[in-house]
Amino acid sequence: MKKGGTQTSAVSDLAGRIKSGNARIAVYGLGQVGSPIAAVWLRFGAHVIGVDKSPPVLASARKGRTRIQEPGVSEAFSKGLKEKRFSVYNNPVKASQDSAIKMICVPVLTAGQSLSPDLGSVSQAASSIAKGLKKGDTVVLNPSVPPGTSEEALIPVLEKESGLKVDRDFFMVYNPERIYEGRAIKDIEDHYPAIVSGAGPASLAAGSRLFSLVFGKGVIAVSSMRTAEAEKLLEGVYRDVNIALANELALFCEKAGVDFWEAREAANSQPFCHIHRPGVGVGGACIPVYPQFVLHAAEMVKAECKITRLGRNVNDSMPAYCVRQALALLGGLEPSHCTVAILGLAFRGGVSDTRLSPSYVVISELKKVGAKEIRVHDPVVKSDPALPAEVTLTQDLAKAVKGADLVILSTDHAEYRNLSRKELGDAPVYDGRGMLDRTKFIKFASIGRRT
Repeated sequence: MKKGGTQTSAVSDLAGRIKSGNARIAVYGLGQVGSPIAAVWLRFGAHVIGVDKSPPVLASARKGRTRIQEPGVSEAFSKGLKEKRFSVYNNPVKASQDSAIKMICVPVLTAGQSLSPDLGSVSQAASSIAKGLKKGDTVVLNPSVPPGTSEEALIPVLEKESGLKVDRDFFMVYNPERIYEGRAIKDIEDHYPAIVSGAGPASLAAGSRLFSLVFGKGVIAVSSMRTAEAEKLLEGVYRDVNIALANELALFCEKAGVDFWEAREAANSQPFCHIHRPGVGVGGACIPVYPQFVLHAAEMVKAECKITRLGRNVNDSMPAYCVRQALALLGGLEPSHCTVAILGLAFRGGVSDTRLSPSYVVISELKKVGAKEIRVHDPVVKSDPALPAEVTLTQDLAKAVKGADLVILSTDHAEYRNLSRKELGDAPVYDGRGMLDRTKFIKFASIGRRT
């Protein structure tokens, strides 16, 4: 009982220090992860320092706006600025000097075509933090990383460049982000418990106290940072492999003359069955990436991860398959004489994030067959420098489909759900997400449906 009272007192004291500004929180990276994390702490009443190396991101934050489409973030930024609790720095060392808690939220992706993770941004952030690290400070790593990253790539940098010892002089915590784009704040505050691990018992206790303040579902303390790092990857691999299974079953149903979607709905009425939705591909900076981290780590320890690798291969093959199925709707019309309208550039519906979107591969496959013109429509993506110069991106649906010979639905935006010939015209339509009503079109094909 005494121990519980002591813990409650420590949490209360920490909350007071954070809200008073005596323990300011620096968030390194104001992107898809860092912005909502900063917003959650601002909503809690914390004094937050936002750090980023992108001038446009910094300029937006200083105006109380985020460049990502995430509900509640801009409002939290604006309120924080008004109440003088939100500062924006372009000097990461100064941010470390001025804060007691440092949260590393920079992205970690794969390096080029290899399976190895690119930890460059994490290392840069750690080096800057170390230069301003003080006794009693807490460092938190949030992005998804391969097991061993905190111990092997982060702590040595922090200790060497600061001259301090982890779990004695400062605390090191790994807390994997568990957010779904479009509802990130609610995921932290209401939906999921925090996964918390530390470099030692003192760090674990510090992390548990810290995250119990904002995670409404509480904290799950994990025995080691390596285990917590693996936990987050397991979440992603589970989804990737199950999407691959759904894709495989959808293609089987097409060949067998079965409506996959009807069969899926019936199968999922059984509580032990949860068949995922198939589609033109898997995108984003999470699901396609985490299996690569596992495969990279598996090579290092000489472990076989056959299902993980197979799932990734299946999902990687889907854009090309869907393009072939779509082109079959053209009949005798050569692709080189064809104008194709692609619906959706974001990696999934409801977000503006285009990272690793399968729509890029759809475009590439259409270019391979010499499509005369490619237009892309997206209701939330306004511009994208990554698109080839000859590809048109518009938020005007009528402009995208005017005179098109083929329409391919690539992203499951809610705005597309009730489309019909009235909006898309008489061109053949290929539905790569299984969301349209086939009876509304003259010539139509869809993943998982009988042709």
